[in-house]
Amino acid sequence: MTTNSGVGVLDKAVAIINALENGPTTLAQLVEITGISRPTVHRIAQSLVHHGLVGRDIHSRFELGSRLVELASAAGEDRLVSAAGPLLIKLRDLTGESTQVFRKQGEFRVCIASAERPVGLRDTIPVGTQLSMKAGSAAQVLLAWEDNDRLIEGLRHARFTPTILAGVRRRGWAQSLGEREPGVASVSAPVRGQSGRVIAALSMSGPIERLTRQPGKIHHEAVVQTANELSELLRAQSEK
Repeated sequence: MTTNSGVGVLDKAVAIINALENGPTTLAQLVEITGISRPTVHRIAQSLVHHGLVGRDIHSRFELGSRLVELASAAGEDRLVSAAGPLLIKLRDLTGESTQVFRKQGEFRVCIASAERPVGLRDTIPVGTQLSMKAGSAAQVLLAWEDNDRLIEGLRHARFTPTILAGVRRRGWAQSLGEREPGVASVSAPVRGQSGRVIAALSMSGPIERLTRQPGKIHHEAVVQTANELSELLRAQSEK
């Protein structure tokens, strides 16, 4: 077990999380590793599952939960923002459209970096804007690679379908036409962290009249390339 902090239940929860660092673990193994009684391990582990800090694999073994990845991503958000800035400007200048990076935060996606088209009709999304996870190409990207339970929950009342998300996973990018806002089109691609997990969505957006009704066909290569560059940059920074 870890050094006691004086808060018993918290110490036990941390001990359980630490025990999962090496991979999926059965209840019996958790009891052996932590030295905590079986009923207590089971009760605390189930509470951690409820909060997303611990998950269950296909064999019902306990494993580290996706919420830990989200928290780790949030801790590195400043690095993501600073790395994204120049790349968003580059993509904006290449496509002539506004560009953004979104991260999932709770039930929303939040714009954490953007480069707006300087003149003319544009899709303006200031940094800090909260948007729905139920519509838009960035929402599709942020949901498409989630685990099954979160996928099912995310699709409830969404403007997109399981078939659309399957296409996003197959192609590696998403597009939307008027999903989030009438007359607005967008194209998005995943930004991945060191582990390969999707931690953000990089997007470009603008009026349908300029992007056409097939924005992905025209712009997906530039968006995917930029998202990949950002992913590689983040991985390189993590290894320093």
